[in-house]
Amino acid sequence: MDRRIYALAAIGLASSVAFAVTASGQAGAPADPSYGVKLPANYRDWRLISVAHEEGNLHSFAAVLGNDVAIKAYRAGTLPFPDGAIVLSLHYKHVLSDENNKAFGQAQSFVPGPATNVQFMVKDARRFSATGGWAFAQFDDGTAVDPKTLSGCFACHKQATRDFVFTHYSP
Repeated sequence: MDRRIYALAAIGLASSVAFAVTASGQAGAPADPSYGVKLPANYRDWRLISVAHEEGNLHSFAAVLGNDVAIKAYRAGTLPFPDGAIVLSLHYKHVLSDENNKAFGQAQSFVPGPATNVQFMVKDARRFSATGGWAFAQFDDGTAVDPKTLSGCFACHKQATRDFVFTHYSP
């Protein structure tokens, strides 16, 4: 009998933890010191919103992903984005592809090279009201960057015309 009670208690605890992890989407990751948000769990399984190519000193490709809340809002054209929306970008340096360029006969193909960072925005209008309802975060190799790195995020995103978000949905 005692063994069954312990087993039921263990199952209950495991279920509670699993629910909390699923609900927050932020299991076990370190929190960003600026806004207190964590790198979302399973973010690499999210849907593609768009891609970005940044030149200048960045020479970067980015895959812009969204959680289910963000994707639903993008598809419906809902602005402002609802609380719980997360827009995330995976950034990579771009490098020439020797393999592809052999097929093309000239240097014209670039592919993602080394990963540089993960940047994301989390919508919570009440909690982050001072920054338009959004938290901004960046993780380099799984580690939150210094808060000073994020100090210009909101000022830049104020220029976006769609609830502080630059990325257009590319179905």
